[in-house]
Amino acid sequence: MSRNYSMAAEISQKLAGSALAVCRHYLPAGRREGRYWIVGNVAGEPGRSLYVRLYQTDSGSIGNWVDAATGEHGDLLDLIRLNQRCAGLGEAIEEARRFLLLPPSNPLPQWSRVSSHKPSTGLSVAARRMFEAARPVPGSLGTRYLALRGITRLHGLSALRFHPRCHYRLSDDDAPDTARTFPALIASVTDLDGLQTGIHRTWLDPGGRCKAQVTSPRRALGNILGHAIRFGDSDGVLVAGEGLETMLSLREALPGMPVAAATSSSHLAAIAFPPGLVRLYVARDADAAGDAAFERLTLRAQAAAIELIGLTPRLGDFNDDLLDAGRVHLARQLLAQTHPDDRLRFERGE
Repeated sequence: MSRNYSMAAEISQKLAGSALAVCRHYLPAGRREGRYWIVGNVAGEPGRSLYVRLYQTDSGSIGNWVDAATGEHGDLLDLIRLNQRCAGLGEAIEEARRFLLLPPSNPLPQWSRVSSHKPSTGLSVAARRMFEAARPVPGSLGTRYLALRGITRLHGLSALRFHPRCHYRLSDDDAPDTARTFPALIASVTDLDGLQTGIHRTWLDPGGRCKAQVTSPRRALGNILGHAIRFGDSDGVLVAGEGLETMLSLREALPGMPVAAATSSSHLAAIAFPPGLVRLYVARDADAAGDAAFERLTLRAQAAAIELIGLTPRLGDFNDDLLDAGRVHLARQLLAQTHPDDRLRFERGE
């Protein structure tokens, strides 16, 4: 074990010496700003949530990174492992060695070191408190917002609440006079045991007509990677996708669907499979990030002997389909893409 720790530490140090090159290679959609490389997330999507330190300072080491939206953090070896979806640390080390133009090491056993991106206790506690302070959605402004998105089935949404005055932290791109609080939908993110690991917030316009007019109206808090917002019991079959509204749209059309929203394409690719899962449906978004997540999930499902079935929207996503054609037409569209053994269950009413 000491040899494994020593090798990981050595590789991490070498990566830190090439921090800018690492960022440019694995996170090309980002950009350098002062002492940091800034990008959307560990998958390298555009945005301003993840900060990688490019210089050693008294407040942090070169190569350390943090995702302000999810609370994930670590060093550059952690970043490569998550970015490349490595099966274990040994695989991440070999990927790093290839980047550094080092000869391959002897194969390492699959083991797990103490992770530097375990759930942050402070963030998890703050997420739980915020969710507990929120109230049920029915009768709130959130009801109006969801109805305008075609979502009216609000029964059984214990993982979704409404907060009338949720604090919003300004980003660099927000105007200085932007309000600091907005009404918000607060969704609980849980692990496979039902333990809350974080929350996902959607800030709304004060009138409930649309999302708040801010730079980032959707943000996560806590430990999100691998976990999801869940509605319904998977019981051998699960329908997974990216956004909350996308998954609520599927549930609107077919109330018997057990759905899980992973909150982003990168998190969808890493979603944990429930024990006993036989069939996984993936609600695909019609974009490059959605295609990449589907490809990664396909490989993971094949390795786990899980049948994977893609659900494809006619338009950009399933909420667009719901708004365009209504729940009855969307239900028919979905049933045509599902396994015969699941159709009766998915059609089950309220």
